[in-house]
Amino acid sequence: MSYFIDLFSPETYEAFSKSSRDVSGFRLRHKGMADRIKPGDFFVCYLTRISRWCGLLEVIDGPFIDASPLFVPEADPFVVRFHVKPTIWLPIDHALPIYADQVWNSLSFTRDLERGSIGWTGKVRGSLVKLDENDGVFLAKTLTSQASAPVVRELTEQENKKLTTHTINREDKVVTVSVPEDTVLLDQIQVPQEVEARESIRIQSIIAQIGARMGMSIWIPRNDRGGVLREWKGESQTLLERLPLNYDDVTLRTIEQIDVLWLRGRSIIRAFEVEHTTAVYSGILRMADLLALQPNMAIKLHIVAPIAKREKVFSEIRRPVFSLLDRGPLADSCTYLSYDSLRELSSQKHLSHLSDTVLDEYAEEAE
Repeated sequence: MSYFIDLFSPETYEAFSKSSRDVSGFRLRHKGMADRIKPGDFFVCYLTRISRWCGLLEVIDGPFIDASPLFVPEADPFVVRFHVKPTIWLPIDHALPIYADQVWNSLSFTRDLERGSIGWTGKVRGSLVKLDENDGVFLAKTLTSQASAPVVRELTEQENKKLTTHTINREDKVVTVSVPEDTVLLDQIQVPQEVEARESIRIQSIIAQIGARMGMSIWIPRNDRGGVLREWKGESQTLLERLPLNYDDVTLRTIEQIDVLWLRGRSIIRAFEVEHTTAVYSGILRMADLLALQPNMAIKLHIVAPIAKREKVFSEIRRPVFSLLDRGPLADSCTYLSYDSLRELSSQKHLSHLSDTVLDEYAEEAE
């Protein structure tokens, strides 16, 4: 048997808790990852925002595709599904905080880190990430022990604040939104502008190299090309001099300013904005502009930023203004990629044999 992470937002946790708990669903982009899971494997359930382990589900069968709403009478994005047996399902105040000594000091991806570090978050970046066998066995035993002899773990004031959600009603569904605070601790960290700019160029070049090795044509804004080409020593012949697209001038000007584009023929496959500034919204605005101008454009969008800015990216993507686009909420189209995950992907030896869908294993949604 193997163990895989099953992420729940506070909203999907509540909905699953009220259901029969016999079906667990994932987004369509997880289909390739889902195909490797077999009956008898286990989903170890992790509650985002408050970083707690909350359940253990045994896989009975699947995956199968079913677009019928699981919990609410509206469009359901979690169409890749498994029938599961809910072995353990804990109330929130019984769920195990990842920072609890028992958990933190036992998991392979936390025990060697300083308490309060965020270096471990890459491991729980998305559902269906396979856990190390020892980690999976430990979490299964610990969750089982907690279920049989529960210890109440009261939510902190900060956790309760993270569980407080705001929603707006679209015609097609109810959307969870956030209103970012003007003052965030991250923004008080002063990083020299030239250092941020150099790091941004390095990440642009890594994204370009990954795409080129996968057989893509690459677009980089003209103002960034000199810096990127100083970092990019390999397949720079795949860099396009002009975009082979037929859009109106406003749309083209918007597209041309996006930090990195991957194209196959005359089609944009993926678009990347590298958010190296502390404000973390210029690239997000550009992505929103693109969807507003071309709501039928089928492009996978990614915001790329350091792990330290992960939560800031999510809160910006969930702003109310981005949840009212005709195409649908920006959070449905745009995911987050960390610098570290792209460096990890770029180190793979067989990128030329991989599809661009491998990025979906590294991307995170703003749940």
